[in-house]
Amino acid sequence: MYFPVADIHVSPWIPPLVAFAISFFTSMGGVSGAFLLLPFQISCLGYDSPSVSATNHIFNIVAIPSGVYRYIREGRMVWPLTWAVIIGTLPGVLAGSVIRVRYLPDPTSFKRFAALVLLYIGVRLLRDIFKASRRSPATAPPAAEGSEARVTDQRFTLRTISYTFRGRHHTVSTAGIMTLSLTVGIIGGVYGIGGGAIIAPFFVSFFGLPVYTVAGAALMGTMITSFAGVTFFQLMAPFYPTMAIAPDWKLGILFGIGGFIGMYCGARAQRFVPARLIKSILAFCILYTGLHYLGLY
Repeated sequence: MYFPVADIHVSPWIPPLVAFAISFFTSMGGVSGAFLLLPFQISCLGYDSPSVSATNHIFNIVAIPSGVYRYIREGRMVWPLTWAVIIGTLPGVLAGSVIRVRYLPDPTSFKRFAALVLLYIGVRLLRDIFKASRRSPATAPPAAEGSEARVTDQRFTLRTISYTFRGRHHTVSTAGIMTLSLTVGIIGGVYGIGGGAIIAPFFVSFFGLPVYTVAGAALMGTMITSFAGVTFFQLMAPFYPTMAIAPDWKLGILFGIGGFIGMYCGARAQRFVPARLIKSILAFCILYTGLHYLGLY
């Protein structure tokens, strides 16, 4: 099958299969998997124009709803956190889209930028894993301990966001969440991932929130900001006629179909998987890709 914007030929079953395999695991941690689809498109498909970021946004829009639905159904969607993420990341994603087109159109520079982002995320995840190892010998999934694995007592004020999960009350600064969301929104806009791949690890490692409760909020925030991102790329395309900026809709939808199924299955399986294992899978994938982009192996 030929994809005109991406200017590549690839069998139609490859994008859905790859997207399913990636999103099944990453969705457990609140990450859509777009951050791993991007290196696959660049390195394996040879798709390295700025429009690859916009195509990643299409994948998010198609794939994420199934995962979000599952987290809502199981009562693990933290709505105050979700709205704070959306408010913070939305303007950042738009700014990041401009930066991607105007200042990082060259594939070499973009790969280096992507590597730094991925390595930073991976290091944060590893630190959190090692800290958890010192605190306890094992981290059991909530379903294995018998308590109600649902989010309750959710509150949102201008000063704090709070909720209760498994008998523990969690409180974070509203301003802190929004500031972080704005920052990662800019990076996510450049990288074409909506920011979820960056913000979910931050919620776990910096704010100390349980991974079982941040996944839904991170995915929802990524989906909403991806709508804005793909719209912005589409609107900018006519102003850059010599550069491929608009998304390849056909390729993005094929990736999205596989991701849709993978995210639903991953969100459904998440509560049976230990948090440490979820973080370890994410850390390995992120660090492996980041080191490859820097040419260290």
